[in-house]
Order: sequence, then structure tokens, then C-alpha cells
Amino acid sequence: MILNKNYFFIYFSILFSCLIFSQETTKDSLTVERLEQVIITGQYNLQSVNKSVFEVKVINRKEIENRAVNNLADLLNQSLNINITPNTSTGKSGVSLFGLDAQYFKILIDNIPVINEEGVGNNVDLTLINLDDVQQIEIIEGAMGVQYGANAISGVINIITKKSSKYKTQINAFVQEETVGTEYEWFDKGRHIQSLKVGHNFTNEIYGTVSYLRNDFAGFWDNKQGKVYDIDDGLRGHVWLPKAQQNIKILLNHKKGKHNVFYKFDYLNERINRYDTIVDLNHNSSTDTNDPLGSDRLFKNNRFIHHLNATGYLGVQVRYNVSASYQEQTKDLETYTYRIRKDEKTNIEESEYLSRRAFLSRGTFSNLIYTNKFNLQAGYELTNESGFGSPLAITVSPDDENTVKQRLDSYDVFASSEITISDKLSLRPGVRVSFTNLFENQYAFSLSSKFNLKNNWQLKGVVGSANRTPNYNELYSRLVDINHNVQGNPNLNPEQGFSAFVHLKKKYTLANDKIKAKSRISGSYINVKNRIELIIVNISPREDKYNNIDTYKSFGVFSENAFQYNQFRFQLGASLLGISKVLNSETNSEDDFLLNFQLNSNINYTIPNWNTTFALNFKHVGKEQQFVQKTNEEGNQEFQRGVTDAFSWFDLTLRKTFLDKRIETSIGIRNLLDVTSVNTTAFSGGAHNGPPTNLLLGYGRSYFLKLTYNLNL
Repeated sequence: MILNKNYFFIYFSILFSCLIFSQETTKDSLTVERLEQVIITGQYNLQSVNKSVFEVKVINRKEIENRAVNNLADLLNQSLNINITPNTSTGKSGVSLFGLDAQYFKILIDNIPVINEEGVGNNVDLTLINLDDVQQIEIIEGAMGVQYGANAISGVINIITKKSSKYKTQINAFVQEETVGTEYEWFDKGRHIQSLKVGHNFTNEIYGTVSYLRNDFAGFWDNKQGKVYDIDDGLRGHVWLPKAQQNIKILLNHKKGKHNVFYKFDYLNERINRYDTIVDLNHNSSTDTNDPLGSDRLFKNNRFIHHLNATGYLGVQVRYNVSASYQEQTKDLETYTYRIRKDEKTNIEESEYLSRRAFLSRGTFSNLIYTNKFNLQAGYELTNESGFGSPLAITVSPDDENTVKQRLDSYDVFASSEITISDKLSLRPGVRVSFTNLFENQYAFSLSSKFNLKNNWQLKGVVGSANRTPNYNELYSRLVDINHNVQGNPNLNPEQGFSAFVHLKKKYTLANDKIKAKSRISGSYINVKNRIELIIVNISPREDKYNNIDTYKSFGVFSENAFQYNQFRFQLGASLLGISKVLNSETNSEDDFLLNFQLNSNINYTIPNWNTTFALNFKHVGKEQQFVQKTNEEGNQEFQRGVTDAFSWFDLTLRKTFLDKRIETSIGIRNLLDVTSVNTTAFSGGAHNGPPTNLLLGYGRSYFLKLTYNLNL
């Protein structure tokens, strides 16, 4: 921890030095684009970040383009308090916010949660969220149970898409080529991305877009030999599975007077190949020849999203925002025997092993009572979700009599109000009630506040509750074979979450007003009771089952700061997070807090005469101690300390435009420090396997080139 403490001391020394010698500034301390973005998430009406009761972080379109990233996982990998962990065996990416995994915060697109294999909104695979049509991304930290319901304990991430254009017709096309570590070939190695988007204003009131994106990741080979390798030495296949995505999006937007209606269609197809490392030589003794075979699998993922939204005003002041969405995600499995030398598939079997369907509707009605001192909002949200299958057990079929088919219906109503106590102090209390067909009624409460202090200081506080409903795996999974016996538990109760966040902000200048800046210091507290864990219920033969058994707590302090001098922008952030997990069954457990320090920074420098921007992004994740659930010598379960070594991400990008911005080029280096894996003792073993000793994070230093053509008519 010596390195972490030094980083921590240096960071806050710089921060407090800046604050001590800062000067009072006017409202326009920084560019409007950078620090006064207009936000949507959780707001009654469109308003700037500074006026919002919530503390909202915004990642705008310019930052996405400067970094040349194409999916949400790559974008958030450099964000403070957000950790992205790829799963090389499934092709998915896991993500955590304030130490809680993706089950505890919601991913929204235009205020509607996104369906995935475990439900809607939570546990979304961020590699499936493409950014080609994104206007900005808004992140709210802390419980948002009143506004967005269950599973929003640590926060929400809302992706706002583009719905208009000032041009009659826009055509945008790009190709992007990346190496995967040192690996690159036109088709068989590397990453290859192509995109085409056409937008058109049919009239002054009707705008539409159609876009297509293809993302082909050829896998990470490392010491593996790929698909056509025919020697049985364990080297066939890939370290990271190859996967190819195709994404089609359609938007129609109609705006007339005080009303706006849009319809969006989003279709994603993903194919992930898993080539067996074991090669069956298939020896023919009569001819003394081999016809090598591989038992391979192809995973097919299809996701459909339909979203219809209407916003506007009823009468003079009541603002409505109503959405209806039908979403569907299915996963198919194709198993086959591959004749390696003849490039031929035999014994092909196909089945649909997982299906999720959901109808969602959400509506808010703001300014129901609207005065200079008081504003009332009411809303509803309903979700009808059905499905079968589990990603844990991929051999089920919808026609199998043992397949569990279930549905979850929830009907929520909520209300909140913004109360202006004075010119300096405003409050927002709120309450939500949720009715479901599986659990008892759930309640969520929140109280947010904003206090404007002297000299451009501002204090914001958010206190709230949110529950997490058990996911499909925890309720209904059933994986029984010669090596495993994992059982879901239909009697699980929702987890109970509570959080408190406080933010102290200031805008100021340095160096005689030449450097304009904004700083924020925040504190966080999160408490989750009745946490669900997979525990051993029988030693021999071993049986595992999900139960509500532990409590999670975290305390954190973090800060983010932005500085601007002419065309030079610099951001610096740091966080220190302490996490505690305690088994409810332990009477003498120690409520220890294990610490993790993070540091991130980005530098942007623009040369206007060259139409060139340099972007440098850095993130350090300190040595992380985690509680790992293990079985002691007496056969009892307990939490033990595990450690994951520190690592750092470092990316460098150069972006230049030509011919009046019609042509853009971006070149860069990702993972400049060449990180691949780190040592860890922070994972439990499986039913019959020991815990992994290293955590795969990246595939080494990679290079990319992106060419974009923009035609505006």
C-alpha cells in the first residue's frame, strides 16, 4: 500500500493547493460545452448540470470521438470508480461501480432500461452497447430507486442518442482497423469495424436515420493456434474467443409545436465461436491415416429493441414524457463436429437455450403543481418480463418439460417534488412503491438537496434507498451434471440497499484568471443487506444454492477536477474506497474495510490551425483487497482476504480533420503499458476447480487507425 499512499498524498496536496490559491470566477468559468452541459437523466425539465439537484457526470460526443472508442465498455474503462473486467471464455465484459457489480446499477438508453440475458437494465454486457448514434452519456452515482426502480443501488448510466440534425442530409461512414496486441491480418486476426449512417430531414418536422455497424473481433490467439490446428496438444483455439457483431438502427423523429414523438428500432446480432482445445485425431487403422475432429460451439445472440416515446406539454405547464418499449433477447447454441482438414461441419445440432422478452412502459408528468417555490412530478413504470433458460446451463430447450419458464411483472408508481427553500437551498424528496407478482411490495425513498454557498461553492447531497430483485439465475437456475450441482432458490428475498452521497464543488481561476477550473470532492456510503451469495448446502456430494446471507458496506472519498488554459484541457481524479462484507451467520465476524485507491487523468490539447487534437488517458487501479467466500477446515463458509495486484491503463490518440471536416483520421495506441494479466487471490474456485491465480484484463499494447467521411448537405 506504500505506492497507493504516495499517490493519495500527492493528489490531495495538488488539489488543496489549487483551492487555497483559487480566485472567485464568473458563471462562464469554463466553456459551456465542457462544464455546463444540458442533462436529461432524473430531471423534471431540461437543465444544466450546475442547476441539477443530482450530481451528474457527462461524457459528450466530442470525448467519444477523441478517443475513437466504439462500445460502452471501452469508453468507461478509463472512468473513476468503474472497473471493466472481460470474460475471455464467454466474450462478455463485467463491470462494477463503487465495488458493486452490474446487478446494482442500471444501463438505460433514452431513459429505458436495456434487456439482457438476466433481466432488464442490470448486468448488461457493455460490449453490446455501440456508440455510433450517441449524443452524450450521463452517469448519476448513488441510489436512484425512486426515479428508476429496483437494481439502481449504486447509480444509473443513461445513454442519450441523437434525434435531430441541422443539415438536410448527413452521410457518415468510417472504417477502423486495430491490432489485437501484436496480432493483425486482414481477416483472421485483429479487429475490423465498418459503419455507415444516413440521416435526412424529410420536412421541417420529420427527421430520420438509418445506421449499420459491423464489428469483427478475430480473437486473441497468444500461444494458441486457432481453428484449423489439427494437433492434439491443447493449443487449438483462442485465449479470447472470436466474435462478430452486426448492429442495425432506425430512427424516426417528429416534432411539431410543443410535442415530439420518436420511434427507434435497434437490432443486434452477435456470433461467438468456441473451438475446442482437444483434438480427436480420429485415427483410421486400416489406412494408418488421421482425420482430426474438433467438438466446437457457435453461440448466436439476437437482441431486438422497439422504443416509442412522446414528450411535450399538456396545457400550459404540465410536461409529459411517456415511453413504451418491447424488447427481446434470445441465445441459440449450435454444436457440431468440425473436420479440421476438410473445413467441414458434421453432426450439427441447434437449440435456443435462453430467451428473454419484456414490455416496458414509463411515464413522468412534471410541473403538476408549479410555482417559484414548488414543483411536483408523478410517474409510473411497468415491466412485464418473461423467459426461460439460464446462461449457467446451456443445454436446455424451450420444449423440454424440465425447463423453467417464468415471468416477472412489476407495477411501480412514484412521486417527487422540488422545493425551493431560498435562493440558496433546494430539496427534492421522493417515494416509490413497487408491486410485483413474485415478492412483497417494495418501497424506495430519497432526499436530494442543493445548497449554493458563497464564492461559487456548491454543496449537494443525495440520500436514498433501492432494492435489488434476484435475477433469473439466482431464482431458477439448475445446473446438474457429474461436476456441478448449482440450484436456484425461488424463495429468495430482494436485497435492501441504501446509499448517501455528498458533493462539494467549486469553480475558480488560477494564474490571474488564465487557468479556469472546476473541482469536486465527494463522499459516499453504501449499505446492502440480505445480499445473495452462492453457498454450499451439502459437502458430499457437493451442492450449491443461492441464499440471502451477507451484508455489504462501502465508504469512499473521491474527487474530480478539470482545468483549462486556452486549447489545453486537463482532468485529474482520485478515489479511495473501503469495502466490508460480513456473513449474517457469523456472530464474531470482523467488520473490516479493505481499501482500494484509483487515480485517473486525461489531457486534451487542440491545435486549431492544424485541426488536430491530442488526447491522453491514464487510469491507475491500486492493489485491491477483496473478501472471498471460502470454506474453512471445519467445513464452514467465511470471508477471507484476497488480493489483486495493481495495474494501469494508458491510451494515446491523435485526431485530425481535413477538407473542412469532411475527412477525419484517428490514430492511436491502446494499453500503452502492455497490460495482459495481473496476479490475484481474490477469486473462489468452482465446485471441483481451484481458484484462478491470475486475472486476464487485456491483450497487450494495440494500435488502431480510423478513417471517417462526413458529407453534410
